[in-house]
Amino acid sequence: MATKIKKTDALAYHQYPTPGKIEVLPTKKHATQRDLSLAYSPGVAEPCLAIEKNLQDVYKYTAKGNLVAVISNGTAVLGLGDIGPLASKPVMEGKALLFKIFADIDVFDIEVDTKDIDKFVETVKAISPTFGGINLEDIKAPEAFEIERRLKEELDIPVMHDDQHGTAIISAAALKNALEIAGKSPSEINIVVNGAGAAAISCTKLYKKLGIKEGNIVMCDSKGVLRNDRTDLNPQKKEFSTDKDIYSLEEAMKNADVLIGLSIGNIVSPKMLLSMAENPIVFALANPNPEIGYQLAIDTRKDIIMATGRSDHPNQVNNVLGFPFIFRGALDVRATKINEEMKMAAVHALANLAKENVPEQVNITYHMKNISFGKDYIIPKPFDHRLISEIPPAVAKAAMDSGVAQEPIKNWDAYKEELIERLGTGNKLMRLLTSRAKSDPKKVIFAEADQLSVLKAAQIAYEEGVAIPILLGNEQAIKNLMKEIQFDAELSIIDPKSKNEETRRNQFAEIYWKKGQRKGVTLLVAQKWMRERNYFAAMMVNENQADALVTGYTRSYPTVVKPMIELIGKIKGIKKIAATNLMLTDKGPLFLSDTAMNINPSAKELTEIARMTDKTMKMFGLTPNLAMVSFSNFGSSNSESGKKISEAIAYLHRFFPDITIDGEIQADFALNDKMREDKFPFTKLNGKKVNGLVYPNLESANISYKLLKELHNTESVGPIIMGLNKPVHLIQLGASVDEIVNIVCIAVVDAQERK
Repeated sequence: MATKIKKTDALAYHQYPTPGKIEVLPTKKHATQRDLSLAYSPGVAEPCLAIEKNLQDVYKYTAKGNLVAVISNGTAVLGLGDIGPLASKPVMEGKALLFKIFADIDVFDIEVDTKDIDKFVETVKAISPTFGGINLEDIKAPEAFEIERRLKEELDIPVMHDDQHGTAIISAAALKNALEIAGKSPSEINIVVNGAGAAAISCTKLYKKLGIKEGNIVMCDSKGVLRNDRTDLNPQKKEFSTDKDIYSLEEAMKNADVLIGLSIGNIVSPKMLLSMAENPIVFALANPNPEIGYQLAIDTRKDIIMATGRSDHPNQVNNVLGFPFIFRGALDVRATKINEEMKMAAVHALANLAKENVPEQVNITYHMKNISFGKDYIIPKPFDHRLISEIPPAVAKAAMDSGVAQEPIKNWDAYKEELIERLGTGNKLMRLLTSRAKSDPKKVIFAEADQLSVLKAAQIAYEEGVAIPILLGNEQAIKNLMKEIQFDAELSIIDPKSKNEETRRNQFAEIYWKKGQRKGVTLLVAQKWMRERNYFAAMMVNENQADALVTGYTRSYPTVVKPMIELIGKIKGIKKIAATNLMLTDKGPLFLSDTAMNINPSAKELTEIARMTDKTMKMFGLTPNLAMVSFSNFGSSNSESGKKISEAIAYLHRFFPDITIDGEIQADFALNDKMREDKFPFTKLNGKKVNGLVYPNLESANISYKLLKELHNTESVGPIIMGLNKPVHLIQLGASVDEIVNIVCIAVVDAQERK
């Protein structure tokens, strides 16, 4: 399902809680007068003097080496055209965000108010000492060609116009693999490129480096084929003009092996597609509407290899596969430029990565059993975590081999580890989970849909394609709220108290009564409880009328948990349910258990909590490394808490050796690899990054997660209920809309797992 974005939502996203999408954060301590004296006067004089003596020391003492400028004059924005520098700023901030979340590169966005090539180049040159690299963005052709050419010649830092080279690099990697699958040689194929802008020109130049012959290329613009007898061609187009006796796209496509579309939507007909050679390769990259619709194309030609720019079809040619990682590699060797060798290194690295076995986490994210190299997988997925450890090293090595690297890498294994660590942000996990939920949305009951925040969360989940909401509550109140927030959807709205639900209510009461009649439940009591939304919702899930349930926004945990345990029950073998919180920290996702249920669990109950946490983390596509934390380390205290943890660990080591867990251990030793390895070389956790903590009691776990959440502004997802028979997940009393949406994603993924 394609994401539906409302104007009001987009404007609110960019305005609140702080205008814009990026901010600057200090990287040094600044709490004391001494800190400030070091940061500024008089301490700052020392690095200034050091840099004056050796200009290269600017990389040692400032942020220049990890800082890229995203620069535009707003003359060719997205598909919006020439909207000017101010109107382009949200796009440039968005590009900055992508640099940061995919490759941990800091960005200043710079909007330049000039269309004059000389003034633009002069401005960029004047500010270039600030940056380690320049990413040109959304500048119209043909000016973009000249601006990039001059800046590459005149600056000693990497410069790349992503609109040209980003699409070229990604599509070239996809084309390389597509030709291999089709059994065709680059030197023998006929290729048609529809579109003759900056991206099309750059793509075609790179395809020639794959071995495609210039005489086998036909390029078209809005006026037809670029021919030598046309008098309206600029020098960039002239390079790809032809003497062939063809004038239109339709004529050019006859017997062509490859069509690259970088133009406008719906310009290619089934008839034109049928005229192509056997096993045609079609990259219809116009967005949001491809040159020919994906489904129409594959219905027309069963032998087609198809790629688009869209995320809802296989083989998405997405620039985010390229620019963050290319700049990462260039910055890390302090390259003076991004040259052809570096671009081709990225092409080959991307193409080769698609042929490797796909990690299970990627399969899980895209809800596929086994993604493997073939017609529907010719290019890696954007959420493949291997991109950062594969593309930058290839680019860096090419920079070194071609003589443009000023700081060569000596230890490649250490460099790869450093790159992987850069992806520590836990928010990536929620992006992965959201993507996975969207791949197979489930019916989710929102038990308090007459609450504005809950209904807003249901709206986001529906419009994002994460879930199919079932809305419980007062029908008229829900409809009024839906109108207020412009939530226009034909969804099931159920009021458990209404006369319309009397038959279903009585059926549920009968089932509940028969289940609990020997536990003091009368039919009258059962009928009474079925008017209560949480009992009714639990029965809907029990009777497979919904896949999952989220509730708890207006009520305390005990009152919400009670009907869930009574009606849904625990998984066989589980004596007590538990809860874990996913903390999205700067160092990666961290699970804390048990944060909501068991006040003082016994040793046996701790083993159950650990086992359930292990299973839950695996559901998230993670490899669990658990530490059972305490105030003591491995028997250093004879306390009751230490004893029960030691007993639980001994039991787990003996009967569940496949679970990676150890303790008792203090939290700092658990989370600091070096400290742990120095003091406790015997622990099973050494050589592993701990990503889950199991606490000895509810008090310590609950305090820990709330301290993390408030003091470090760490996003918390949960508590996530573990051990129930069905996908039921409770939201915090008064949770935010985003927190509810996160829980919905987890509920959907949980339902997918159980199916």
